Amino acid sequence: MIVKRSQGIQELKIYRLEHNELQPTQDQLTVEEPLEIKLNYGPKENRQTRSLTITMRTPGHDQELALGFLYAEGIIGQASEVLSMRFEAGQLEEAAQQNVLRVDLAPEVQLDWSQLSRHFYSSSSCGICGKGSIEMISAISCYTTLPSYPKVAASTLLQLPQILLEAQQTFSQTGGLHAAALFDTNGQLLCLREDVGRHNAMDKLLGTALRKYDWPLRDKILLLSGRISFELVQKAAMAAIPIIAAVGAPSTLAVELAEEYQISLIGFLKSDKFNLYSGVERVNDGK
Repeated sequence: MIVKRSQGIQELKIYRLEHNELQPTQDQLTVEEPLEIKLNYGPKENRQTRSLTITMRTPGHDQELALGFLYAEGIIGQASEVLSMRFEAGQLEEAAQQNVLRVDLAPEVQLDWSQLSRHFYSSSSCGICGKGSIEMISAISCYTTLPSYPKVAASTLLQLPQILLEAQQTFSQTGGLHAAALFDTNGQLLCLREDVGRHNAMDKLLGTALRKYDWPLRDKILLLSGRISFELVQKAAMAAIPIIAAVGAPSTLAVELAEEYQISLIGFLKSDKFNLYSGVERVNDGK
């Protein structure tokens, strides 16, 4: 039974087993709902609207999610190519539950739907489910990282997980969210986004950065709350992020892609240690 609901969090009546007895209590869960992204595109005299994707996400920062998703997929190259975004009336009764987002693209944006072979249904756990072929996974970015730049102290990296944990307000209430955060090389937290899907959190972060920071992000550090997947490295590479750190493990394909794009990849980041899988030249151990 739903007791109370706010953006991103839903309070439920549950029963908890304690001391061999079921006791009524309340619990807070992360909200997960579908977001459909529709594109309005084409020349002024022949505009068309077509559904692009449905992704399961935690409501909040939906416009940033869409913006980051479109950039990471190579559909747009800059934020100015999106003229406007607005929610359309869906089938849900509550007005607050807006789950259909229409994105109006500039007339000069060219779309080749035949090349978008991914059916663009993304589950909250995997952002590349539905790819037509492995060749379509790798998006080509027009930006590259700079060799051996920037430098970061190992002591700075060791501080990042605690900073992230203290900043994750929704996670502290539900325990059910992934996070993607942007730091400068001094360890200052610039931006944090959370979502039930790790790829959605990354898209929200990219969408925010497209609007807020100088592009590309060649002097920033990306911190992930979970594991490092191929897709998250690919999204970071699109923005030329040079350093990726995570509290979890990378996959083999994530390491290979990081090496290809000359990205420093750090896994199992804790307060006293980490593993450095690629790009050792950017990390100063202080010796």
